[in-house]
Amino acid sequence: MKRVLVPVDFSRDSMNALNAAISVANKIESDIRFIHVRKNKDYDEPFVIEGKEQDYGQTVEEFCGQIVREYRKKLKKGNMDYVIRHGKIYKGIIEQARHDRSGLIMMGTHGVSGFEEFWLGSNAYRVVSKAPCPVITVRHGFKRKKFGKILLPIDFKRDTRQKIPFTTELARLLNAEVHVVDFRSTDRTDIKIRLKKYADQAYDYVTGHGVKAVRSSKKGGDIPETIISYAVHEDIDLISIVTFERGTPANMALSTNAQLMVNHSPIPILSIHPSTRK
Repeated sequence: MKRVLVPVDFSRDSMNALNAAISVANKIESDIRFIHVRKNKDYDEPFVIEGKEQDYGQTVEEFCGQIVREYRKKLKKGNMDYVIRHGKIYKGIIEQARHDRSGLIMMGTHGVSGFEEFWLGSNAYRVVSKAPCPVITVRHGFKRKKFGKILLPIDFKRDTRQKIPFTTELARLLNAEVHVVDFRSTDRTDIKIRLKKYADQAYDYVTGHGVKAVRSSKKGGDIPETIISYAVHEDIDLISIVTFERGTPANMALSTNAQLMVNHSPIPILSIHPSTRK
């Protein structure tokens, strides 16, 4: 994984995501490029990092340069640079990731409710559902500097199992433990048998690649809520999910669940689009 791309808008949340990306990059020995997308290339204004009094510069370029000089010191082996794009935020991020052939995007998200959730869905979720590579979203307030436990939820849909290879490889690079858990909302025997088979196969794949794993099974009426509850209880650092573009009725339901996870999980979400794993 040669490069991690980090969208930065100079808010606390985006700078927190940059710190999290540095922690990951130090483990997997990759470079970091952060991207700032400006809506209007003809207008500039002074910037300060949210929560700090220090003014790092009078232009976006000066500001980004100062951030690179400050944060690059935290990287053990990789390099850090930045790029500035203009236009729609989600398009700029996706186009840059495609141009760089980024291995991973890490981005901060804000807490949402009501209309804000619709707004987040039209921006951040467009990135995680259309990006050419996996995306880790870091919710506001998450301050851990390690990713030692990764939750790999399993259901009976074929596409959702496409997250297993990348999650396993990331866990290996991070030296993380993977919790392979099948989640269900029913006690139907046929579903339980099928889920057990799929989860056991996932467990065998993970451990077969030299990654430590834990196997479990959980039932709950609301699957996203049950997944988050398990993650909080088990002190999970990262939850792996599959995201889908809205289109077919089946994908619409799946994308809604994924969007709920991205919007509301207090724990970082690793989103993998099936098309990026082919």
